Amino acid sequence: MKYSRTDEITPEMDGQEVLLGGWLQESRNLGGIVFGIVRDRYGTAQVIVKKKEAPELAKVLADANRESVVTIKGKVQKSSKTPRGFEIIPVTITINSAAQTPLPLGVVDKVGADLDTRLNNRFLDLRKNEIERIFEVKSEMLQATRAYLKSLNFIEVQTPKIVAAGAEGGSTLFKVDYFGNTAYLAQSPQLYKQNLMGAGFDRVYEIAPAFRAEASDTVRHLAEFTSLDIEMSFIESSEDIMDVAQGIAYNSMKHLAEKCQPLLKRCEIEIKLPKVPFRRIPYDEAVELANQEGAKIRKGDDLGTEGEKALGVSVKNSWDEELYFITEFPTELKRSTFYAMRKDENPDFTTYFDLDFRGQEIVSGGQREHRIEKLIAQMEENRLSPEAFGFYLEAFKYGMPPHGGFGFGIERFVQKLLNLPNIREAILYPRDRLRLSP
Repeated sequence: MKYSRTDEITPEMDGQEVLLGGWLQESRNLGGIVFGIVRDRYGTAQVIVKKKEAPELAKVLADANRESVVTIKGKVQKSSKTPRGFEIIPVTITINSAAQTPLPLGVVDKVGADLDTRLNNRFLDLRKNEIERIFEVKSEMLQATRAYLKSLNFIEVQTPKIVAAGAEGGSTLFKVDYFGNTAYLAQSPQLYKQNLMGAGFDRVYEIAPAFRAEASDTVRHLAEFTSLDIEMSFIESSEDIMDVAQGIAYNSMKHLAEKCQPLLKRCEIEIKLPKVPFRRIPYDEAVELANQEGAKIRKGDDLGTEGEKALGVSVKNSWDEELYFITEFPTELKRSTFYAMRKDENPDFTTYFDLDFRGQEIVSGGQREHRIEKLIAQMEENRLSPEAFGFYLEAFKYGMPPHGGFGFGIERFVQKLLNLPNIREAILYPRDRLRLSP
């Protein structure tokens, strides 16, 4: 007999025998009856044993510790007294694995635990249905994204995560010993994505971990995160790239809203589809809008976390929009991004953009510099040695098409989509400045 999921069992199965496996959420010994609640990923089912009819089974159920793994073989019985409209009358109860007591973290207890306690006992934290649903949403979002990109003829690639040089300078690189040589964990697949443009792979994407050695203890930073990286060739401008970033955000939200209503109801969220096209806000205007909400940003300065939040409030108040692009960034702000194309008609500005969601950057990218002379000059401006980027620059010597792309922060998107208070909620086993385990 195959195991049934809790959501597959219905009152209409009255009298049928089922096999159910899960965690014993609770058991209650009430006079002549023992009740048990068995939970799996899909929900719960109530088990009931009458002591007079099955004393041995009643004792097994009553003595079992909470969160023990059990297998129940029994018959479905209609019941108007249970939320699901049925209960299971067991024939056998097997304790597959007994949980020790006391539990280091409650799974269904109403008393909450702080985030550190939860993360220290993540295997128990993830048993909570409301936590597991975060990752169902994340999975659906990624599936929708892959389907959308396939429809645009993108191919999925995998690039190295141990690299010889950083794509964004050395200040946020994790150094590793690579057989006696110095290597680094990849900040992004940037150099390889561009290399593939020179190889003729005109549309690529990668969903993979990226690493940033930023000593930032905030609710929006991680040392290891999931990045969706896009690169595409033969573009006319950054608008072509922005269309794809917009499409990913919109189509993943549309997929969730149209195809995943039961999941969204369990998450107690409602997705409001954004207006398209997303608003384009030039940097100078973004500064003015943020300052209207109390930010004190000077033209030419980075918006920063507080500036982004203020801008999000201003955009929401002005146009009731939550997803918007920031464009026309001054070159001085993007100078360290040596591969960013600057405008030929005005080199003081780049072709780069950010996509923000409710006051938080989730995407950064734009058109790249494909002309090797300008690229080398911009590298030297950043005191980077072209010799250290040999494999990267070689591809530019033998025909590099106009191209561009972006990095899309998956956890940041999920955090905003579900209104999670901390980005650590959106990743299974977070890595930050202080956490290397579990």
